[in-house]
Amino acid sequence: MDLYFVRHGKTEWNLEGKYQGGHGDSPLLPESLHDISKLAERLKDVRIDHAYTSPLPRAKTTAETLIEDMHREIPLTIVPGLREFDLGIMEGQKFVKLEKEMPEVIHSFRFEPSTYDYQRIKGESFEQVAKRTNESVQEIVDKSSSNSTALIVSHGAALVTCIQSLLGTKIADIRKDGGLSNTSLTHLRYSDGQYKLIKWNETGYLDKKLSSTDTI
Repeated sequence: MDLYFVRHGKTEWNLEGKYQGGHGDSPLLPESLHDISKLAERLKDVRIDHAYTSPLPRAKTTAETLIEDMHREIPLTIVPGLREFDLGIMEGQKFVKLEKEMPEVIHSFRFEPSTYDYQRIKGESFEQVAKRTNESVQEIVDKSSSNSTALIVSHGAALVTCIQSLLGTKIADIRKDGGLSNTSLTHLRYSDGQYKLIKWNETGYLDKKLSSTDTI
């Protein structure tokens, strides 16, 4: 079974450098609609049997727009377990502000997950996110036929944690391949109970130079 993971299109808060998390949200930028159309073109020759999305508007809108741009009848299911990290008091706040106020927490979240103090910000741990996202993906796999293809639209930090955990990566090494960019495509294949990485954070089809606000 093939699984294509998509991070949602870039939002206003992404551009402003604000944490959105599992409760915050902001609209997609106009440029994101163009990026989604580019992704649809990239996937034009890929058979997709079913699409799944986080319930958060930025992901749901990305999924709906992508399916519309592909001009295909693809069923879409909302999966609560695919939502972004609960970032507690960090949600809605700017990166630069929090880097000054709690540098060790932000550093750990981005680079050293094993030391991340999620209780300090009243949010979720990497372990908790890995568990709920992995269970959601495994449920998708279990109810799908072995030769089917699923499209999964979610969020940067949650998807990095989810995908790396599916591949057997330890929490301490979750960030080893870097982050995921807005409207990026990551391809995994599931066979005989194992997940294999085919392509990480593909963005070449976007035909643009990415900035620091595009990837988390």
